[in-house]
Amino acid sequence: MDIWNHTSLSDFILLGLFSYSPYNFFLFSLVLLASATALAGNILFLLLTQADRRLHTPMYFFLSQLSIMDLTIMGTVVPKMAANFLSGSKFISRGGCATQVFLVVMVGGAECFLLAVMAYDRYVAVCHPLQYPVLMNWKACCLMALASWMGGVADSVIDVGMVFSFPYCGSLRVDHFFCEVPAVLRLSCADTSLFEDFIYACCVIMLLLPLGVIVASYARILMAVINMPSTEGKQKALATCSSHLAVVGLYYGGAIFSYMQRASARSPAGDRATSIFYTILTPMLNPLIYSLRNKEVMRALKKMWKMQGR
Repeated sequence: MDIWNHTSLSDFILLGLFSYSPYNFFLFSLVLLASATALAGNILFLLLTQADRRLHTPMYFFLSQLSIMDLTIMGTVVPKMAANFLSGSKFISRGGCATQVFLVVMVGGAECFLLAVMAYDRYVAVCHPLQYPVLMNWKACCLMALASWMGGVADSVIDVGMVFSFPYCGSLRVDHFFCEVPAVLRLSCADTSLFEDFIYACCVIMLLLPLGVIVASYARILMAVINMPSTEGKQKALATCSSHLAVVGLYYGGAIFSYMQRASARSPAGDRATSIFYTILTPMLNPLIYSLRNKEVMRALKKMWKMQGR
């Protein structure tokens, strides 16, 4: 099946986020406001990391990659959702649906690996500060970031290839506001249970292995911080790690609830709620966490404001 050659008869129909609410426009306005905040926050963070030389460090390089991932997933989901709501059209082409599946899965997988890389970066910075410039040189950082992206790409290629190999001969009404894998698979007229078990196993591995790296890294960091003689050193180490832990908590809170459930335990309403969490709320909160809990970012922001005020 060529997913890029389609006619209107093969288009999917996205039922949307507000299909069953009498307060559609108000809820849409809230989602649009959150999306605009996320867009502005992530773009501002990227500009700050480029403009201020003090932020040209591995930690901010990885955070900038996270911002790019957040912008990618928002750009994949929000414009189509807004266009469908405002125009009243609910159609999405098969190629457009495949693109959404590819990009959402790619970013989700890449973010798993990137958070593990960021935890390793903090572990080296706190536990091996003298070796940090050697272990976390720019070549190593770029390779680790690239590996994170490639891990997400590999996962998404498999998912798109499998999802669109199934026949869809019944209703093409996707009970969601974008093409998410479980929502699309519900429409197939073939038995997808084996593939759904495969997805579940992959999600467990892709979530738990990076989580294991994160837990191990922060266990070592905690031991190192406890043994630090200086109170100032302890505060600085905790400050640099707390932002990352908050981001990890946000991501894994939504991801575990969303993906580590059997297909039989999932519901369309639950899928829509968790999807709002990781496609809009998390991208909105991430840059706020970096800036409000980070003195270096706040200094860079104040410096930018002063330069603009001249």
